[in-house]
Amino acid sequence: CKSLPETFLFQLLGLSIATLSTVTHYGLRFTLISNVSLDSNSYRVIHYRAFYFGICLSMTLILAALLSSAATVRESQCLTAMGFFCFALAFCGLIPAACWRYTHSMEVEDSMMDVYDFVYEEVRRNTSSFRRHELTAIHEAFLCCGKHSPFGDTTNVEYKTCPPGQVHDEGQDCLREIQDFLK
Repeated sequence: CKSLPETFLFQLLGLSIATLSTVTHYGLRFTLISNVSLDSNSYRVIHYRAFYFGICLSMTLILAALLSSAATVRESQCLTAMGFFCFALAFCGLIPAACWRYTHSMEVEDSMMDVYDFVYEEVRRNTSSFRRHELTAIHEAFLCCGKHSPFGDTTNVEYKTCPPGQVHDEGQDCLREIQDFLK
């Protein structure tokens, strides 16, 4: 049977997972890339699945902690069993998540970089103000400016979309910034 301070820690863990999931889901950088991504890009699906998985995990931990608290106070074997079942359910949910993280470690990074590449190339080929606005928002959110090419600077995209006062040569490569942000 869990003591009340231990169940408080599980409640706190559940609340912190819910907070982290919410902040990550609604954070500027993640939301911006999700809104810009195409339906063919897997980032939006990953973005929503990670949020809902985190919320479900946190609610399961909070429920388990509440059931364990009630079981301690009432000395109920049934509530203890239900609390144990919720902890087992949370543990069983974490195993596939850890396996997915190990086997698909580069998928999130690649999909975010694909979104940036798509928007950058759209602005480079076509001076659409809609895509230019999206690229400018990405540059401002990640505090970066364009991408470095081994073939040299062939466009003026950076000069039109970079944050004011940030020169391309001094700015950070956005692909590198996205990688660093995710790591």
